Amino acid sequence: MADDALLFVLPERHPRLGAALAEVGELECAETPAVSGWLQAHGMSASSERVRILPAGAEVLVPEDAERLPVPLSEEETVRVEQACAPRSVTDMEAELLAFRNTTQDWHALVHRALTAGIPAPRIAQLTGLDPQDIVLAVSD
Repeated sequence: MADDALLFVLPERHPRLGAALAEVGELECAETPAVSGWLQAHGMSASSERVRILPAGAEVLVPEDAERLPVPLSEEETVRVEQACAPRSVTDMEAELLAFRNTTQDWHALVHRALTAGIPAPRIAQLTGLDPQDIVLAVSD
């Protein structure tokens, strides 16, 4: 094992720091009883967006009130964590925003098709994350 990384629970309503544990792929340390017990003690699952990881040396970024746990990583795991925590380029971010726009551009038609197929509006809201009021407005258009 190489460096220690730091697992932490990001406080609610705090800007995202590091990478979500689930984002970096399988880590050997995540399967240990220590990490499982730590997650359980804080009422978290490894797939929670609030369970974050930072590579060694980045501990100063962790909020003071965050629950933390140092974990060992192999060299390969350290590289994956560092890559997942690296800032994204503006170009990558703009490409993601364009993809989002293209995906959501015709959401009214998608909602109409779903309603026509018999999917109830509350289920559409649950699956899409759309506000139920927006679904009602889309139907009335």
